[in-house]
Amino acid sequence: MFDGRFRAEVERAIRPIGELLRRTKMSPDHFTVLGLLIAVGAAFAIGMGALPLGLFLVVLAALPDLLDGALAKASNSASQRGAFFDSVVDRITDSVLLGGVAWYLVNERGGHAALVPFAVMGVSMLISYERAKAESLGLQAKGGLMERAERIIVLCVGLLFGTMLYWAMWLMLILTSATAIQRFVKVWRQAAVAPTTAEKQAVRRSRRASRRSVRDAYRARLQSRRRNP
Repeated sequence: MFDGRFRAEVERAIRPIGELLRRTKMSPDHFTVLGLLIAVGAAFAIGMGALPLGLFLVVLAALPDLLDGALAKASNSASQRGAFFDSVVDRITDSVLLGGVAWYLVNERGGHAALVPFAVMGVSMLISYERAKAESLGLQAKGGLMERAERIIVLCVGLLFGTMLYWAMWLMLILTSATAIQRFVKVWRQAAVAPTTAEKQAVRRSRRASRRSVRDAYRARLQSRRRNP
């Protein structure tokens, strides 16, 4: 939700920072890895019960995730490889942070409470898969109530008010599940009216065959005229 509405404004705001970072000779991948390392520290802090420190590190880990894209655009180094790496690291970061929350809840509320952040993790991965699969089929699956930015915000609120962390996880699970359903319905409706990939490929093959047939017939007529002027 936030990604679709505010992404352009955020990118414009941090564009000058990307120009400054370009002079450091660092690559976007460096910032991606840095964000992951900070997230690992945040997970350990949360698991040990140091929620204020965990909150600070979660916010700090989000900064490299913003800056790597700005640097990639400023240095004209955006690539499919970089986008793939960034997306994979985002999934790892989410899993590590939710693992830290599960560790904390085990100590505070017992083993059953840890199931909630693990459920959030599973549904979050489903959301990412829905988008990836839809785009591979030429469809669109962005949007929803609880994308990655919203999950980070809810996590930060839960860490800020420590006693609310467990219930923040429940809220995240409910809204994340709603997002998974939203995306499924969105893709299902698109697929109902859009031709499948196989159908598109069949149409392309048919058009290529038709063009080859026309070209071969034209060449045959030319050869015939040359033989019989």
